[in-house]
Amino acid sequence: MTTARTGLILFVQVVVATVFLIRGDPTPWRTQAPWWTVYATLVDIGCVLLLRRQTKRERIQLIDLFGMDRSRLRREALWGLLYLVAIFPVLAGGSKLASWLVYGTTQLVPAMLAPGLLSDRQLPLWAVVYSLSVFWLVWSPTEEVIYQGYCAARLQVLTGSTWATVTLVGFWWAFQHSVFPLVFDRRLIVFRFLQFLPLVVIFQLIYLRTRRLPRMIMMHWPMDLFAAVLTLRL
Repeated sequence: MTTARTGLILFVQVVVATVFLIRGDPTPWRTQAPWWTVYATLVDIGCVLLLRRQTKRERIQLIDLFGMDRSRLRREALWGLLYLVAIFPVLAGGSKLASWLVYGTTQLVPAMLAPGLLSDRQLPLWAVVYSLSVFWLVWSPTEEVIYQGYCAARLQVLTGSTWATVTLVGFWWAFQHSVFPLVFDRRLIVFRFLQFLPLVVIFQLIYLRTRRLPRMIMMHWPMDLFAAVLTLRL
């Protein structure tokens, strides 16, 4: 399950690229890349189906993984916003460190942005609306529940080690961001991996300490919304 989300991300990209190929697109892989905030929901659906299968085997309900308590939602939202403010330096610092390690500079360079693929993406109006209204609302909870509510919680018990759990889940969680979408540039892949690695490590340490998934989702939502807004050409 720790590797499943990355596998689904790659599989869905192949499917979408194949559709563009059938339609006669001369560069189907490049054409599919800017659509990542649209086909992301297909990945989420696949993850939910896998989680549902696993929870049935464990004789629990899928909703149990979220640990929802309506009476605490307002408090969880506040904690999520506080976490977001607190870890923002980690996000900014991780990007600068990764940039320096891979590109030798802390300044943004075009290779980091992959214009038209990762940033400055042009999509039809309906796809822009979808990206800003549905994508992040579904993506963040699904990402949190599969990596944290399911994988990290169980691996900590199975391995008996928090750091083994953080290392294993952290690697695949960071690697997921390196291939979503997959741009065939080795330096860019390494940069994106290093950029997100400190962030997902902090995410796990907070969750494994608090076991409060709703606040992690509340913290994650603005990040994914900002990612959609900042990368689209509106």
